[in-house]
Amino acid sequence: MKKNPGARLELELTVGEVATRSGVAVSTLHFYETKGLIQSRRNRGNQRRYPRVVLRRVAVIKVAQKTGIPLADIAEALSVLPHDRPLTAKDWQRLSETWKRQLDARIASLTALRDHLTGCIGCGCLSMEDCPLRNPLDMLGEKGAGPILLETDEEVNVS
Repeated sequence: MKKNPGARLELELTVGEVATRSGVAVSTLHFYETKGLIQSRRNRGNQRRYPRVVLRRVAVIKVAQKTGIPLADIAEALSVLPHDRPLTAKDWQRLSETWKRQLDARIASLTALRDHLTGCIGCGCLSMEDCPLRNPLDMLGEKGAGPILLETDEEVNVS
């Protein structure tokens, strides 16, 4: 690809250019801006202009969202970083370490949920009173799952 020596690198991008380059819809960029994730300025024609560094910021937001990090957590993490410079490797390391801990906790929670589901598949009840998934603080749920817990010893012996 030939470089055009006369072309200058634009320091600011239109919302359409950011959308095209980042793969994010214009409406999403506007939403990110209302949530404080990214910033723009308005030109004399009242059109949004974004600094080029917004592209990396949008990329970080997309990666974090893809891993399931809530947008509020992303906004909180990015709020301490300046909007006028690209995120550095050190910034990313700090963000990713925090998010990694959150992901590890979510993975542990989902693993426990998956393991309980296996028992519920065998039981099939999912009752409000006895199921450890639907009613985790139920004392009977700790003894085991299933409708058999609702039967008394007398009812079991009668049949």
